[in-house]
This record gives sequence, C-alpha cells and structure tokens, in this order.
Amino acid sequence: MNILFYIAGILAIISTLMVITRKNAVHALLYFIVSVLSVSVVFFILGAPFIAALEVIIYAGAIMVLFVFVIMMLNVGHSGTKWKNSFLKPKIWVGPSIIALILLGEMLYMLIGQEGRPMAQQEVSPKAVGELVFTKYTLVVDLAGFLLTAGIVGAYHLGEKEKKSHHRYLKNENQKA
Repeated sequence: MNILFYIAGILAIISTLMVITRKNAVHALLYFIVSVLSVSVVFFILGAPFIAALEVIIYAGAIMVLFVFVIMMLNVGHSGTKWKNSFLKPKIWVGPSIIALILLGEMLYMLIGQEGRPMAQQEVSPKAVGELVFTKYTLVVDLAGFLLTAGIVGAYHLGEKEKKSHHRYLKNENQKA
C-alpha cells in the first residue's frame, strides 16, 4: 500500500504543478480534476474514505462545474468558436489521460489485488468530520483552500477587461486621468 500512496502523492504534486503552470484555463481545469482525484486516493489509502468521497463529490463535482461555467463565461465572441475547437485536439488530453490511467490502475489494484477486509461500520457525525478537518487534516484543507483562492484570482484576471465608457463626458474624464 505504501507504493500506491507514493504514486498518488507524486501524481497529485505533478498535476498541481501543471495547474499552476498552464496558461490555458481548460488545461489547468483538467489537471486540477486529476489533482483532486489524486488527493482523494491519498485520503482513501490513509484510511479516511469519507473525506476521500467528500473530496470527489465537493471538489471534483460541484466546484469543477462552477469552473466550467466561469470558463464558458470567459469564452465570448467569434474567436471563442476557434478556441473551443482547439480543445478537440488529442495532444491536449494526453497528460491528464496518462495521470488518470495511472490512478485507475491503482484503484483496480486496490480493489482486485488486495484481500478484502471488511471495514468497520460506524456512524460518522458532522462533529467528528469537523474535528478531523480542523485537527488531523488541517494542512490539506488549507492547501485546498489556497488552490481554490488562486483559481478564483486567476479567473478574475482572465475575465478582467478594459472598462469602456459609453458616455462622451466620462470618456473625456478617463483620458485626462
């Protein structure tokens, strides 16, 4: 199990670095999804399946949908059609696909290759989740928050356009300043 932990951890680091270094928002989004899935695998291996499921449901599900809508809002105008068609090129999908296949292989190995041990069924209360999030897993939660904040700031800067003044009086005031 240790090797799976290290593989998932390395994939999380690589895909997170790819999120930071990509200029194209869609490429960064694809790598971010892979990063979230890698972190979810790390949580699962550490024995926190509930937090791993929350990671997938909340981050990979809801927040990715939000980012897709932001990207769609940034895609305005006639040049947007050409921009959308560029995402259909296979070379764009190679990196995220390779990382996702490695994660799929890990998951299949864990499901098939390991002897099945029944997990202890216990009720997980919101208090217990809160205690774990703010004690044992506080660093991971903070890092996820920083990554989301960076994504919001990046989306703001990508969407920021020069403000146009439609009134002739305001146009002259802007030119004087």
